Amino acid sequence: MSRRVSLPAADDLFRPTAPAVAQPTSQRADEEPADAEDRSGPKKPSGRVRHDEKMTVYVTSDELLDLEHARLVLRRSHGLAVDRGRLVREAIAMVLADFESHGDDSALVRRLIEE
Repeated sequence: MSRRVSLPAADDLFRPTAPAVAQPTSQRADEEPADAEDRSGPKKPSGRVRHDEKMTVYVTSDELLDLEHARLVLRRSHGLAVDRGRLVREAIAMVLADFESHGDDSALVRRLIEE
């Protein structure tokens, strides 16, 4: 009896997770089609889907604590189990919708001018 452990080959470890050709987009039943955004006005955050793009944002430790505190309050008080990424995407969607609706009078413009 051999005591050698069978390990996966490098091809098994480093295989692509998606086909190299155009990826079919999966759509949940509660999501609107992509072209519906063009017709319906304000954009909605992407929510819980696979994200193909990544952006790194640096925050202070206080900002990170505030974000985590908000996440925990949403869970405790409202029963919403969201991760920090979803919380940030929702906040971005809200700010951009306000900017699109109010332009120069938006909270984003006012805050950036104050800095």
